[in-house]
Amino acid sequence: MTAPVEHRPMKFSSFLLFHRPDRNNTIKEVYDYNLRVAELLEELGFDGVWVSEHHFRDYGTVPSIFTMLGYLAARTENLRLGTGVVVLPLHNPIHVAEQAAQLDLLSNGRLDLGLGRGYQSIEFDGFGMSLSEARDRFDEGLEVITGLWTQDPYQHRGHFYQSGEVSLTPKPLQSPHPPIYVAAVSPETVERYARRGLPVLADPAAPFKKIHQAAETWHRIAAESGHDSANVDLVVSRSVWLAPTVEQAKQDQATFEASFDRSRIFNEKSAPIDSKTGEVAKGFEFWEGRYLKGGEVGNDFRWEQLEVIGDPKRVIGQVAMLQEFGFNHLMCDFGSTRHIPFDEMAKAITFFAKEVIPAFR
Repeated sequence: MTAPVEHRPMKFSSFLLFHRPDRNNTIKEVYDYNLRVAELLEELGFDGVWVSEHHFRDYGTVPSIFTMLGYLAARTENLRLGTGVVVLPLHNPIHVAEQAAQLDLLSNGRLDLGLGRGYQSIEFDGFGMSLSEARDRFDEGLEVITGLWTQDPYQHRGHFYQSGEVSLTPKPLQSPHPPIYVAAVSPETVERYARRGLPVLADPAAPFKKIHQAAETWHRIAAESGHDSANVDLVVSRSVWLAPTVEQAKQDQATFEASFDRSRIFNEKSAPIDSKTGEVAKGFEFWEGRYLKGGEVGNDFRWEQLEVIGDPKRVIGQVAMLQEFGFNHLMCDFGSTRHIPFDEMAKAITFFAKEVIPAFR
């Protein structure tokens, strides 16, 4: 039998995309807006904030994730600082290990390192890299980072990366190192990292059924592989919206969707297409068609299968459902792709903090 909600702690954080919804906004304005949101999260007692990395588009305007989180480290005291996510194949993993360790020290041990292999063709093409190599580069890069953090000295001779015998300087403050999360929801990827005991960060575009399967799979495989899965945080990212009534939440959702050009985000630039073949890149078959179809789903599907949305009673029930799936950390996306005036955004986040979070403390 599932324990009552009040006896099962749930962590709450928020995702900041730093999306520029309108070309009339400068990127400086985008930065200022999101930094104000982060400071509000700290004030309201959220557990953490996650910042995304993207390149060459208005869909996420933070190319240097450690620079932004370093700035946030100086403006906050309690928020955990998450990379949501570092697109690892686009980086030298030695640099990632160094920069992450430095940030962990500067933030007094508040770093959560989220890593992903990426998917956007425009980013890989822009860096002159093959998207079909993303998974192999990711796995080798992850090996380098964990090696540098756990072995001294460390030397790597791999297919993509090589290093001499080195001692990482500085080393992270957290021991043995900051928590590492891997962006995953496809069965193959979830199983791959569960065997290593690495917790997953579940995709916000995957419906409840798929993330339920992902969590069950992760806990089963991790336990079978000898890992203490009961004490590991699994993170689920969801679009979240709370209103005083169900009717108001549905009206808000319809208003959001009517004014939102989803094709600006889900299009050929974001699709995981191998530019050499014109086909879905190797390792991305699970997502075939998702991006090229413009990400279109109906409001009813979003309401029932995708988003955490409604009045306080409904939203508390949905969060409890995610908890029973096997997640104990909800990364809330309070409309990161929408143009919501700051006062309205602050009101919505404050309402959530006061009406929902206390039910899980």
